[in-house]
Amino acid sequence: MAQSSVQRLIILHWLMPELPEVETTRRGIDAVITGKTLRRLVVREPRMRWPIPADMPSLLSDRTVLECARRGKYLLLRFEHGTQIVHLGMSGSLRSVPSGEAPRKHDHVDWIFEHATLRLHDPRRFGAVLWHPDSDGPIIAHPLLAKLGIEPFDPRFDGAWLHQQFRGRSMAIKQALLAGSAVVGVGNIYASESLFRAGIDPRTPASRVSLARCTKLADSIRATLADALASGGSTLRDYVGATGQPGSYFDIHAAVYERDGRPCRVCSTIIRRLVQGQRATYYCPRCQRR
Repeated sequence: MAQSSVQRLIILHWLMPELPEVETTRRGIDAVITGKTLRRLVVREPRMRWPIPADMPSLLSDRTVLECARRGKYLLLRFEHGTQIVHLGMSGSLRSVPSGEAPRKHDHVDWIFEHATLRLHDPRRFGAVLWHPDSDGPIIAHPLLAKLGIEPFDPRFDGAWLHQQFRGRSMAIKQALLAGSAVVGVGNIYASESLFRAGIDPRTPASRVSLARCTKLADSIRATLADALASGGSTLRDYVGATGQPGSYFDIHAAVYERDGRPCRVCSTIIRRLVQGQRATYYCPRCQRR
């Protein structure tokens, strides 16, 4: 593949990757490395969230990437003998770099192909690069993946699903979304935005959300995530695209996120901020009701 094509691979760097950012990364990786042979895996710093196994480079040398998949916020690189699990942690990025480019500080892992090099940059080292051999069973049964909720774009995900999952749960609806057991990938930004679209106060106990409102919430979650995907993911302050230009999705379109003290785009009521489970929540007290 020509270097100009490789450079079109999306480069992401953000404060907290959420599902659209990880899916955007997956699509970029898939276009570059699926069907290609990994010549070398270079591990400069194995001390990630979990230690990178010492034998991983030898396990993957001269092996072909069969598929680039995703489950929740985990990237899954499938080889003929197992699957590599990659998580970008709190501040990670996975980007294409020119062949021979010297690593920067916090550039911990390289995937070196004949036509491209992917580099994992992770200042906090909260990310992960793990190996799941086929002999250990299906990748979906891995402990990190087994208890994840349904994917938001799964055809089975709808209001009835959410209503069933929320039954008997007294925690606030936003916290129930962030827990990830009802639906995976609805992180802090997208939970605030989805609840605004659905007109639901984030403090509402999950069990009190009716079937009709759950249906509206499920639709809002899909619409919010679809909009973010169409824009290449959210654009927190640290997000950049392949050209190095910062994105603009949330700067332009966010309804409530980080807009506290400013008027609601719908009713002009001042957006409020509160803290739930040590995470900031943004909402409109008029448009969103308990």
